[in-house]
Amino acid sequence: MQPSLERRRQWERRHRRRLALTDAAAVAGAVAATEVLGLAGLSRATTFDPTFRVAVLVGGSWLVLLWLIRSREPAVLGSGATEYTRVAHASGLAFGLLSIIFLVFQLPGLRMQLVVALPLGLLLLVVERWLWRKRLIHERAQGECLSRVIVAGTRDDVEYVIERLVHDSHHGYRVIGATTTDGGEDPIHVDGHAYPVVGTVDRTAAYGRLTGADAIVVASTPHEDRDFVRRLGWELEGSAAELVLCNRLTDVAGPRLSLRPLDGLPLVQVKIPEFEGGMHAIKRGLDICLSLLALVPIALLAPLLAVLIKGDSDGPVLFRQQRVGRDGRQFSMLKFRTMTVDAEERREELLVGNEASGPLFKIKRDPRVTRVGRVLRKYSLDELPQFLNVLRGDMSIVGPRPPLPSEATTYDGTACRRLYIKPGITGLWQISGRSDLSWDDSVRLDLRYVENWSLATDLMIMWRTAKVMITPRGAY
Repeated sequence: MQPSLERRRQWERRHRRRLALTDAAAVAGAVAATEVLGLAGLSRATTFDPTFRVAVLVGGSWLVLLWLIRSREPAVLGSGATEYTRVAHASGLAFGLLSIIFLVFQLPGLRMQLVVALPLGLLLLVVERWLWRKRLIHERAQGECLSRVIVAGTRDDVEYVIERLVHDSHHGYRVIGATTTDGGEDPIHVDGHAYPVVGTVDRTAAYGRLTGADAIVVASTPHEDRDFVRRLGWELEGSAAELVLCNRLTDVAGPRLSLRPLDGLPLVQVKIPEFEGGMHAIKRGLDICLSLLALVPIALLAPLLAVLIKGDSDGPVLFRQQRVGRDGRQFSMLKFRTMTVDAEERREELLVGNEASGPLFKIKRDPRVTRVGRVLRKYSLDELPQFLNVLRGDMSIVGPRPPLPSEATTYDGTACRRLYIKPGITGLWQISGRSDLSWDDSVRLDLRYVENWSLATDLMIMWRTAKVMITPRGAY
């Protein structure tokens, strides 16, 4: 076995052991908490007590399902939503199977485990997985726990893949070189860094061994060699842990992709996006519930913000602005006022200093923004009244950025797809740089969300939005 492959498997085993121990601690803590709360009774908590046996059965089944669902396999380590989804699936399946067994055999003792242990344990599991993910990302930033990668294919495809790998560095790939179909010696330049071309694609496995790579990413295959991938897999046995095939299905990911095996021809099935149906009804229900919860603390905070806004400058506390929603319908979006009352009249004179691209208008040091408004914008507090828009049905909590009518009139056929679902208070644009994004990046992120959204993605964006509000970036 190659030393590089052994090093990789060592840190993978170390990380899996960490997860296994903390998973066991989280499950044991949740199950034990149910007992400690007095649901079983201290006087009966013996090794022969039926409720104690139920607790042991619940804990054991839970841990077994976490293993069977492969929630700790290398492919999902540090991946975020995929890892949390597998943890949730394992937890739900464990309690679902136990519920069927207890119902069939009329066994007592599971009800309180369902009520207390399941939600508490799931919360503990997600939190400890998140903490380990943060630790893994930190280690990767220090140059540890990384997969050394060689990218193979045509020069254009290799450059495209390296660019994506560099931008998503938290996934743990470090590109150490490339092999190309032309075998040219000129390095490939991405973001000011030169990646050496070590040879031709037909010698990828040999160069992988020489350079100490433990993963090979195939950006594209030689047109004249149909068996290239299969032969490369044979050659990599014992020297690499991963052979990754890349496709150019730009911004198609998540629940829309699935592998459909066919004899001699593995097919990647891409689900056509749907903008109606049950999942959208569930999304609307989640919006209503979370908006009602959010409006309680907002109602307590609003009087203080109102006093600060009125004391800083003349004008109303709330600012209403026409925005374009789903299917091009306009609505009045609410915000706490952050600008002077003559902001719209002064916009024309400031157009010459516009720092945004496309139809967007942004100035970092906008003179129309008030002192209190600058603070509200920095921490996104000016967006809080939009939960009323969500409750009213004009917006969703997560969605594309709501455009101005003047922006929407400039949309081409591609950008118009942003209007296929309701705009959101937050979205991928909010957690990816906000005003620092270019127009093209903003459109690309919104389209990625529109076509690939899921409830798990929404929850992830909400969580990351909370972190962005605490440590703002690109807010002005």
